[in-house]
Order: sequence, then C-alpha cells, then structure tokens
Amino acid sequence: MNKLPQITLAFWVMKICATTLGETAGDLLSMTLNIGYAMSSLLLLGLFLASLVGQLRSRSYHPALYWTVILTTSTAGTTLSDFMDRSLGLGYATGALMLSSLLVVVLFTWQRSEKSLAVSNITSRRGELFYWGAILVSNTLGTALGDYLADDSGLGFAGGALLIGSLISLIAIAYYRTRVSHVVLFWMAFVLTRPFGATLGDVLTKSTEKGGLDLGTIGSSAVLAAVLVGMVCIAIWAQRMRPVTIGNE
Repeated sequence: MNKLPQITLAFWVMKICATTLGETAGDLLSMTLNIGYAMSSLLLLGLFLASLVGQLRSRSYHPALYWTVILTTSTAGTTLSDFMDRSLGLGYATGALMLSSLLVVVLFTWQRSEKSLAVSNITSRRGELFYWGAILVSNTLGTALGDYLADDSGLGFAGGALLIGSLISLIAIAYYRTRVSHVVLFWMAFVLTRPFGATLGDVLTKSTEKGGLDLGTIGSSAVLAAVLVGMVCIAIWAQRMRPVTIGNE
C-alpha cells in the first residue's frame, strides 16, 4: 500500500510548514473569528474525518490528499489542545502529560498489533488507522508542548522555537552519525516538528510586546498556505515526471 510519501528533506519542510499553518489557522478560527475552541474543534475534526476517508479509500499516494489530511490533523490538534488546556482549565503541563501518555499508548498498541512502527511498511488498513491516530495525537500534543515552552517555561516563543529546532538538529545528526533506530528517530522528529511549528506560528502571529512579529493570523496563514500549496504542486509534478516501469508481458 504505497500511499505515503518518501521521507526526504522536502517531506520535513512541508511537515513544518503544515504544522505552522495548523497553528495559525487554528488560532484564526478559534480566536480571530471568535468561533471558540469547542466549535472550531468540532468543525476541524469533521474536516479531518472527511479527508481521512478519502485517504483510506485511495489506492496510491496523492500529494494533495495526503497533505490535506496532515493539515487537518494539525489544525484540529491546535484547537483541541487549546480547548483542553484553556477551556477545561487543565493547563499546558497537564495537557502535555496526558497527550504524551496517550501517544505512548497508541504507539505501543500499534507496535503490538502490527509488529512495526515503520511508516515505509504499512500494509494494512489497521496500520493506516494507527498511523493517522498517532499523527492526530502527536499534533495535538505538539500544541500543548509548544505553548508550555513559550508561556510557562519562560523561554518565550523564539526561545521555544530555538530549543526545539536544536533538538531536531541533534536528531538529524543521530540519523546520519549513529546506529539509533531510524524508526525511533523518525517518530521523535515527527513529534517535535509539531511544537516547533506551534512556537514558530506564535512568533509570526503574536504581538511584539509578547515577543512575536505581529504579522497576524490572517497574513501568516495566507503566506504559509501559499508556500504549502506551491510545494504540493511541485510534489505532484515530480510524481508525474517519474518514469513508470512496465513489466514484461
């Protein structure tokens, strides 16, 4: 079931762009448009489920469809996390701890069920569901962790982004320089790119008094969406240009 993209540098750039856009778009719905965390979460979860059905029914990798699902998990994760941490009053630390525990449960169950967490070896519908479940939870966790680093830890938005960016760099070095499992390193990087996108999104949208660039949720979301759409178009073009091997008759 070759329905997932290859893990390349372009994949990670698009992942960070999608998660950053998820942060700014989620804040645009819940705060700028004043829809609220609960209603925004319901709306975005509906979009996620609709796009997921399309992804599950597809028989091959479609860049636009795949990144639509990634974006909806990121955006829904933003409002879900904010609903837990702010509306329910759990706080960033408690929310992050609960979501971390849930992610461990999902990955553990996936490993026991499918015998592998490798994203290049997903061969069943059940494996697909575990994959997307892990992504939704990790993207929700990333928002809570990013907000904790930016607000409660004292690092600020830029400091949080710098810390997580440094950790991602160390994971990249470990990938090429050590024998640590590439599957483990992948999921570590995948989880960390979400809080990196969350803190980066806050850097773009928050006021200068709070340590941001004050670009606003609308402007930031528009720029990030344009970048992501452009990269998806390039991915579609590259896929079409790839030579097709015809088997012997």
